[in-house]
Amino acid sequence: MEPLLVGSRRGNLALRTTAFALLTLVIGTACGRTPPGSVDPTSGSYLEVQNQSFWDMNIYLIRSGGRTRLGSVPGKSTRVLTIPEMFVSPGIPVQFMADPIGGSRTPYSQSIDIAPRETIVLVIPPSS
Repeated sequence: MEPLLVGSRRGNLALRTTAFALLTLVIGTACGRTPPGSVDPTSGSYLEVQNQSFWDMNIYLIRSGGRTRLGSVPGKSTRVLTIPEMFVSPGIPVQFMADPIGGSRTPYSQSIDIAPRETIVLVIPPSS
């Protein structure tokens, strides 16, 4: 597995990839970008998932070995998921996992911190 470097307002993040898909994780603050949909960027932290794959994905947040399901994103669509406030703690890293429904390979992001009122963009590119 080779890491994929992606730009971020807080620096570069390296992501571990699998043969199935690459996850691209870009961090942006809510004041710099308004998430699509009817969410209030001043009230919480969000994960915008851009699923370019044909697979429907269950999205999980992983912290301290436990995982919490944030929601599902159908193939070829974009959804904004709310990150529960209890996981928004600078200095306590989390990972995201995209589990393809009916698939067998599950990619993970590298560990990152989530700041209050931050929007994280997770891009799932089309599978090869």
